[in-house]
This record gives sequence, structure tokens and C-alpha cells, in this order.
Amino acid sequence: MTNYSSNQKKAIEHGAGPLMVLAGPGSGKTFVITHRIKYLIEGPGINPAHILVVTFSRAAAKEMKDRFEKLCSKSLVTFGTFHSVFFNLLKTAYGFGSEQIASDELRYTLIKELIKRNSIENEDINTLAGNLLNEIALVKQDNISIKNYYSNSISSDTFKKIYSDYESELEARGKLDFEDMLSLTYELLSERSDILKAVQNRYRYILVDEFQDIDKKQYELINQLTGPNNNLLVVGDPDQTIYTWRGADVNIIMNFAKDYPQAKTIILNENYRSVEAILNGANSVIKNNKYR
Repeated sequence: MTNYSSNQKKAIEHGAGPLMVLAGPGSGKTFVITHRIKYLIEGPGINPAHILVVTFSRAAAKEMKDRFEKLCSKSLVTFGTFHSVFFNLLKTAYGFGSEQIASDELRYTLIKELIKRNSIENEDINTLAGNLLNEIALVKQDNISIKNYYSNSISSDTFKKIYSDYESELEARGKLDFEDMLSLTYELLSERSDILKAVQNRYRYILVDEFQDIDKKQYELINQLTGPNNNLLVVGDPDQTIYTWRGADVNIIMNFAKDYPQAKTIILNENYRSVEAILNGANSVIKNNKYR
């Protein structure tokens, strides 16, 4: 029989409804997620095909799936990234193929060509290209009017031109970037209530890992999928938010209880990985976070 800590057991055996699990490093968050899925299938008898697990990288999704399948083999649980989950929706609805998704290589090639075309002088074109792509992503994620956006990397007028040309180049090639894909999925689910209902009926239990790294558009989509089922488990740690440069918004996890007033919060505060000296050092830094 598996040994759980008291709080791990509460998270694993949580009933229906929203739940936020605040889990620091080494506190067993993957353990909790995988055993939570096992509990849903073997306890309340949830059909594994109705369970969706979302994380941020293919490596993390694969690791989660592999660890779960050691507990329950031959499962129909869906494990995926935001990219793969929402691309599959577009694939089903519109017949999209993988060739329509702009690769990172293409995106960087396009933006570098536009930097040269606009005679922007910079000692490190690779860094500038990355910064510009991040800013383009932020504009799209937050639905910012390009007229009202002021770039941190180049003159705002030049950025607006590069943004427009970047969009035109993608369209000419019949390509979508990641943010376009999320926007199209949001529009699809907003405009087609039949498809939204079908997706909500399919995924009745949703679990999101590394929730502190979610951005506004991803959160809007998760809210759409959750719908009236209200069975959303999010796992994260505000102290580990490191992707604000690509749109992650720590306010989302901080305000989760406001968005889901019925949500329970469970804190995993036992570290099973690090020695005391490391924990003391980490805590001495974290305690300076006045928003914590």
C-alpha cells in the first residue's frame, strides 16, 4: 500500500469540484497528479477517456504519462501540452495538418529577415530576434492593439511594421504560430457551442501541471474546457514563476480562488528531495517576495 502524507492524501482523494495544489520543489506534485488520476479511475470509477492532463513541454507530458502507466497500464487518459491538445481540436474541426504550424526555425528565419530588411543594427541578432518574437507573442496573448503597444526592444514604429510584415509572411506561407493556434481555438469554442459542449463532455476532469507558468490566453481556454463540470485541478508554485518573459502571469494562480470560489486549496509543504541547507537558502530568498 502506498504511503501518502496527510495533504497528499487529501489532494489525491479530493472529490468533485475545483482544487488548487500549491506544491514546492520536491514535494511530490507528479506523485500527486498520477495517483490522483489512478484514484479517479479506481475510486469514483471515472472513465479514463474523460480525463485530460495538460503540461507545458512534451518531455514533461511524456514523463507524466510514463509514471502513470506504471500505476495503470493501457489507459485512455489524454496527456499533452497546450500545443498538442488545442492543435488536435483544430485538426478535428478544420482538418489542420502539422505542416501548417510554423516551426521555431521558420519563425526565427522570418524575423531575422525582417530585422535586416528594416536595417536594424544590433550586435546580437539572435537575441534581438528572440526578444521580438517574445513581444509579438505577448501582443497576441493579451489581445493588445498593436496601435497601443510600445516595444522594449526597438522603436515602436519599427516594431509595428515588423509585426505587420511577420503576420503577412506567415499568412503568405499558410502558417500559424502558437499564439494564432490558441486564438483560433478560443474563437472556435466561443462560436461553436456544439463543439464546446462535445469537448466538455469528453474531458470532464482536467488537471494542469506547472500552473504558475500559464498565460491569459491559455487560462481562458482551460476555463472554456472546464465549463459546468467544474472539475479542474491545478498544481503549481508561485515562487517558481520564471516565464513572465513569455507571457506567464503569476496573478492567475494567485487569484485562482477568486475565479473559482468553491475551490479548495491544499499545500504540499514537505520536501522529499533537498537537504536542509538547500531548503534554508531557498526559503531565505523566497521570504523577500512581498506578494507571496
